[in-house]
Amino acid sequence: MISTPLLSILRTRIQQKYRTISYPRGTPPPLPDRFLGKPEIGSFSCPSGCDYCLKECPTGSLFLKEGKIHLDTGTCLFCGVCSKLCPAGMIQFGNEYRLAARERSDLLVSQVKGKDISDARHEMASRIFKRSLKLRQVSAGGCAACEADCNVLTTIGWDIGRFGIQFVASPRHADGLLITGPVTENMKQALEKTYRAVPHPKIVLAVGSCAIGGGPYRDHPEQLNGAGSVLPIDLYIPGCPPHPLTILDGILRFLDKIPGREEPWEL
Repeated sequence: MISTPLLSILRTRIQQKYRTISYPRGTPPPLPDRFLGKPEIGSFSCPSGCDYCLKECPTGSLFLKEGKIHLDTGTCLFCGVCSKLCPAGMIQFGNEYRLAARERSDLLVSQVKGKDISDARHEMASRIFKRSLKLRQVSAGGCAACEADCNVLTTIGWDIGRFGIQFVASPRHADGLLITGPVTENMKQALEKTYRAVPHPKIVLAVGSCAIGGGPYRDHPEQLNGAGSVLPIDLYIPGCPPHPLTILDGILRFLDKIPGREEPWEL
């Protein structure tokens, strides 16, 4: 005979239904109204010439090159200040969450029309780790925001484990590192030792503006402006912090688990 407490648990579980998001088989989950995705810079010449956006960018992510405005999403905090200050509306942040890129240069957005979605596929990783990927997460001086959004991926709502992707406790059991934080001087040696402990072949993912370029602590003498100054980076996932959907999409495209929209989805 089934006890009353057990019946109550079963009843509650049935009422909860299926809680894991259907993405990427289905549509992406709704993003919050305050979400700021990939920026777009107008192709027209700035009519005001006020330079407010360049002067007020807290990380210097906005700059002029050959007379064109460029924005480095690798160091951008996605604060939206530049968009709010621009009277001409040259800089706009859309809802595009697919921000990850294999090459550091692909994180640069300019007035010159480029690729809408940067390539994230990694040849070796997609061949060896497509079915099973174990990552050791290293917080190299982070504020816990990027770390929290990575942790969200392990919850029932996202369930990154359904793709064969797991976070492990020991680097000796890992296929690669997922690094957050700007890499402080006090964490440099620990990060290098952790990297050496990961067996070959191995990969390194830099998640968040701090891990990519130092974030708000850029050029501070007590940190190293990101993991790229210490280790080779195989995937860059920008954001401050990046939305869990941005992180998940980046890793899945890195492993070639998400084909083009016109192709059928398969694990």
